[in-house]
Amino acid sequence: MNPFPWVDPLGATLDRVSGWRNVAIHSAPMAQTRKKRRRKHRGTQGGSIDRRRTGARPRNRQEARARAKKQMVDRRDVRPTWRSSVNRALIAAGIFVALLILLFGQKPLQALGLGVFMLAFYIPMGYGIDLFLYNRRRAQRQRAAQEAKASRRGSQ
Repeated sequence: MNPFPWVDPLGATLDRVSGWRNVAIHSAPMAQTRKKRRRKHRGTQGGSIDRRRTGARPRNRQEARARAKKQMVDRRDVRPTWRSSVNRALIAAGIFVALLILLFGQKPLQALGLGVFMLAFYIPMGYGIDLFLYNRRRAQRQRAAQEAKASRRGSQ
C-alpha cells in the first residue's frame, strides 16, 4: 500500500487533469567537483592574514600533550571540600557495610547501623586529614618559592 497516492513508486506523479505523467527519475546525486571549504575565510579586505593564532589547534600530538599538561591542575593544590569528604566517606562506608554482611555474616540492619556510625566518623576525619595535607603542601611550596626568590637575589 502506497502511503502517498499522488506519488508513484517509480517516480511518476499524479496530474489532476490528465492523470499520471512521467517525471525523470534521478538515480543518484552528481559527484561534487570541488572540495568543500573546511575553514572560514581568514583575512581582511586589505589582504592581511593572521596565519597562526594563539587559540589555533596544536600542530602535532606532542604540542597537544604539552598544552594539556600546562592546563592541568594538580589535585593536591586544590583546597579540600566537604563534598569530596562526603563522597569518599560514602564509598568507604558502603565497602564497610558490604564487608560486614559478606565476610562477617552480620545482619543487614546491624551492618547498616554500623555503616551510618562509620559514615558520621569518616566525614570529618577525611576532611581534617585532607585539610592538614593541603596546608602542609601549601607551606612547602611557599618555602620553596621564598628560597628560590632569595637565591635569585643572592646571585645578582
